[in-house]
Amino acid sequence: MEFAIKVFHLQFERAWKSFDVKCEVMKSIHHRNLVKIISSCSNEDFRALVLEYMTNGSLEKVLYSSNCILDILQRLNIMINVTSALEYLHFGYSTPIIHCDLKPHNVLLDDNIVAHLSDFGITKLLTGEDQ
Repeated sequence: MEFAIKVFHLQFERAWKSFDVKCEVMKSIHHRNLVKIISSCSNEDFRALVLEYMTNGSLEKVLYSSNCILDILQRLNIMINVTSALEYLHFGYSTPIIHCDLKPHNVLLDDNIVAHLSDFGITKLLTGEDQ
């Protein structure tokens, strides 16, 4: 099995909170267009997430690559995949989740060019008083 590891730079105070938010959010949500967390590793000196590996990298890499061209159908499907993931986060979960960092770098593509939303570091959980 191939996987990716996201290591958090703990010298930044935000990394501690970011890791906790990612774990809180990702452990309880499941959607075909969200990157799956396989496991996490945490101690006082090291924090990392083990993620599903996306063979085609980020949408940003593909969009700005001179040797990889997406046709109109692939682009449309990517938009549908991202929209489906956002719809799930906003309406398909008991507490609405706002991603807050949607950009091509955080959209990953698998071997079939199916888009998966990733990087929930800047995520806002909307509670009753926020809505």
